Amino acid sequence: MPTLTYAHFRDVPESAWRWPSFSPAEIACRGTGAIKINTEAMDKLQSLRNRLGKPLIVRSGYRSPSHNRAVGGAPASKHMQGTAFDIAMSNHDPVAFMAAARAVGFLGFGTYPRSGFMHIDLGPARSWGEPFPVRAVPFVAETRPAREALAESRTLRGTGAAGVATVGAAGVEVAQEALAEAQGAVLPLLPYLDTLRWLFIALALGGIAVAVWARVDDWKKGLR
Repeated sequence: MPTLTYAHFRDVPESAWRWPSFSPAEIACRGTGAIKINTEAMDKLQSLRNRLGKPLIVRSGYRSPSHNRAVGGAPASKHMQGTAFDIAMSNHDPVAFMAAARAVGFLGFGTYPRSGFMHIDLGPARSWGEPFPVRAVPFVAETRPAREALAESRTLRGTGAAGVATVGAAGVEVAQEALAEAQGAVLPLLPYLDTLRWLFIALALGGIAVAVWARVDDWKKGLR
C-alpha cells in the first residue's frame, strides 16, 4: 500500500492529492502538522464519503508518534500509519455509517458515543467500545414548509371564509341596487337577493368567530 510522508501538510503537492472531499489539513497530525498519506486508506475514505453522500467530519487522521503519546493513543495505533480515522457522528446514523464503512473495506471499528465519534481503520478485523444509543429515527424530522402549514391553518380558513362571504354580501347589495333601478319584471327577484345578502353576512360572522376561536385555542395550547 503506497504511503507518502511530508513534514507538513502544506508541503503536499496538488498533483499528489486526488481526494476531492478532503484536504491535507483535515488528515494531517493535529499536533505537528505532519502528514502520512496511505493511498489505500484515503481511497476507501473517499469511497465512504461518496457512498453516504454527506460530509465526513474527520476528528483525527494521521498522528505523529509524539502526538499519539500526548493524546493517550494506543502504542501501536493505526493512526500513526495513516490507516485510521476518527469520524464525528453528529451528522450520521452510527448504524448506517458502520454498514457503509464495512462495505467499502474498513475492518477495525471503535465506538465512542460519549465523545461522539467512531474510529475506523484498515484492520485487522476487530471492534471495541460502547454501542451508540438507538435512535428513534436516524435524523431529525424535516420541518414542513411554512406555506403548507399555513394552507391548513384553522385561522386562515376562518378568515378566508369571512373575507369571501363579506365580498359576496357586498356583491349582492350592488346587484340589488342595480335591479331596483331596472324594469318591474325583475322586481320579484329582490326579496331573494335580500335573503342571500343576509346569508352571506351570517357566513362572514361565522368565519370571524372560527378565526377568533382558533387563535384563542392555539394560544391556550402554547402554539403561535
